[in-house]
Amino acid sequence: MISVCIATYNGEKYIKEQLLSILPQLSENDEVIVSDDNSCDKTIDVINSLCDKRIKIYTHGKEPYKFLIDKSTHNFANALKYAKGDIIFLSDQDDKWAANKVNLMVNQLRSHYMVVSDCYVTDAQLNIIKESYFSIRKRTYGIWDTFWKSPFLGSCMAFRREVLEAAVPFPKYGVGHDLWLALVSIKKFDLAYVTKPLSYYRRHKDTVTISGLANNTTFLFKLRYRIFLLKAILFRLYIV
Repeated sequence: MISVCIATYNGEKYIKEQLLSILPQLSENDEVIVSDDNSCDKTIDVINSLCDKRIKIYTHGKEPYKFLIDKSTHNFANALKYAKGDIIFLSDQDDKWAANKVNLMVNQLRSHYMVVSDCYVTDAQLNIIKESYFSIRKRTYGIWDTFWKSPFLGSCMAFRREVLEAAVPFPKYGVGHDLWLALVSIKKFDLAYVTKPLSYYRRHKDTVTISGLANNTTFLFKLRYRIFLLKAILFRLYIV
């Protein structure tokens, strides 16, 4: 069984197109778990208009946070809490999947615990800005390389349930869910890359999180962020 986990917040503009790129790739026994962070637009109405019984919607309650990334991490953690699949995909609300993404990644998961694909980086209209995200962020296989510069986008990830079980509970502050899942897989399991772009990673003015294209955060922010990340690595992956 496959679970696709999506965290939503005011995503009415793109969520239908994304779901229509995902649902045809799933079987009748698979599921799409949506965790909505109290959207105040028509996100839920748009999702419900698809009338697909495989889609299950849960509301994410408010939680304290220290960094903006904590909001999406907590929302994804809520979605993952309800996932029943032995294979799990993560999805952003505003991207679009290539038609062969699920089959290609599931085939790779027969011999690996986590698979991360490349993606096209696009503008709001899906015009390609960069042919490869990996040309912006180089692939890594090491924990400390990842600590300094992560190439991992949750929207490009698929993994076996064992990775999720080893990763929870997620660090509460300062560590993105996708980064944490990748670190756990590197340390305790394995990780493989698919160099073919399998999704369209849409960048627009309402994007919830930053991308590798533009990171204008201050040195102080980066320092605070890495302190939280370092603590998580040391105390969760090495001192156990």
